[in-house]
Amino acid sequence: MKDATIALHHGFKSDPTTKAVAVPIYQNVAFEFDNAQHGADLFNLDVPGNIYTRIMNPTNDVLEQRMAALEGGIAGLAVAAGSAAIHYAIQTLTQAGDNIVSTPQLYGGTYTLFAHLLPSFGVEVRFARDDSPEAIAELIDDKTKLVYCESIGNPAGNIVDIEGLAQAAHARNVPLMVDNTVATPILCKPIQFGADIVVHSVTKYVGGHGNSLGGVIVDSGNFPWAEHPQKFASLNTPEPAYHGVVYTEKFGPAAFIARARTVPLRNTGAALAPMNAFLLLQGLETLALRMERHTDNAIRVAQFLKDHPLVAWVSYAGLADHPHHELAHKYMQGKPSAILSFGLKGGYAAGVRFYDALQIFKRLVNIGDAKSLACHPASTTHRQMNEQEQAKAGVKPEMIRLSVGIEAIEDLLEDLDQALKQA
Repeated sequence: MKDATIALHHGFKSDPTTKAVAVPIYQNVAFEFDNAQHGADLFNLDVPGNIYTRIMNPTNDVLEQRMAALEGGIAGLAVAAGSAAIHYAIQTLTQAGDNIVSTPQLYGGTYTLFAHLLPSFGVEVRFARDDSPEAIAELIDDKTKLVYCESIGNPAGNIVDIEGLAQAAHARNVPLMVDNTVATPILCKPIQFGADIVVHSVTKYVGGHGNSLGGVIVDSGNFPWAEHPQKFASLNTPEPAYHGVVYTEKFGPAAFIARARTVPLRNTGAALAPMNAFLLLQGLETLALRMERHTDNAIRVAQFLKDHPLVAWVSYAGLADHPHHELAHKYMQGKPSAILSFGLKGGYAAGVRFYDALQIFKRLVNIGDAKSLACHPASTTHRQMNEQEQAKAGVKPEMIRLSVGIEAIEDLLEDLDQALKQA
């Protein structure tokens, strides 16, 4: 099936009891065992099934299957938020004394996790000088457990060379983990270019309506964990937190996602609510259609701003003069989602006046809604960084980030024009 069909049908046919075609909301905590042996088999991971919604739930399972199918992975895991997905994916592979290597252009919440929280657990995060494969490769050592990047940097808008980063990581026997939130699997499939793990904040474009938090981890099933038993001991030795299971022996190619479910999720509990999974599935059904409108509107907005006499600069890889325009064609069909940034000639003060004058664009810190959204990253999402850290992440003091929605383009351009005049 093609993406638009997968998003509507994969992982669910109809409810066997009621024949309902909408995915049911299984809003319950625990699931009954047939008998004592059935319960034991479930806990031993010998048979598939449901135990407790903190670990698995039938509504969540459909979301996991559809996201894995869209990304081309072997399996998925749905959790309560995108930040939990990132944390759990890293926690599955690391322990105190390990390190990960990351590109510097990151969403502000991810930067905070990497710069402050992970080091408090003894996991070092090494930020590369830029997003090039060469900059990443020079920081990898024997204690590196993964390389991390965003397919489209938020809010920098940079497009990473996924294939190059994968080659640099694999040369040192390290997996590549890609946050594909901004691009979505409709525009970019990192696994096709060598990524091993993909994470999403499905709060954003997948949900698409700003009503539900959620995160998803997708395992490609391609990384050879069993070939590196010492480096990835957590997957190759008995797991004390789960009955001594050896994940590579029990689950083969799906070892990583199985441990993510049964160790980080099971023991710390950032479970996705079934109602949120249902709402996210509703958004997923129209994702392919919405991304067409998002990207069509985004290039029109970028061109309008680029030609406006009050605008100093525009950063959108869909524009021919953007340094990552060719990468956008290689990885995203020339449609690098609908997040763009720009600065006014009047600097920070003019940017504030513009921001306050917006009428259709909503002033908030989310992205990916059907509605158009605007944000001033330096004072909100990246406020915890100093000026040098902001600059490295691609954030300028005057930067306005737009998440271009699916409204009529004429109305969006009129709103931007009137706000620019007031600036």
